[in-house]
Amino acid sequence: MTTPNEYPADVDLETRLNGQTAKIHWHELQRYFASGVIRQLAGGEDLVLVGKAIIDNDSARVQELLDNERLTVPDADCAQRWYDANTELWALVIAPWVLVQETD
Repeated sequence: MTTPNEYPADVDLETRLNGQTAKIHWHELQRYFASGVIRQLAGGEDLVLVGKAIIDNDSARVQELLDNERLTVPDADCAQRWYDANTELWALVIAPWVLVQETD
């Protein structure tokens, strides 16, 4: 028997990451913002594929996202907006980071 976070060895990384992605409200994430580990992914990007790029150490892809401001550190104004609305975000933990993306 497997627990929700365990997968058979033949399950690929994308499938595992997809299973670890969830919607969560900002009030549950704000402590991670205070710790400086939240990274915001722009809409239109694939959260799972970006997480995979980080795990795979695909520095070219990650640098492209950073250079084009598609992967950023949310600023205080953004965090306040999310707090005021208790915004629901997609989230994926790629230690030490918590990747978040606004839902559509």
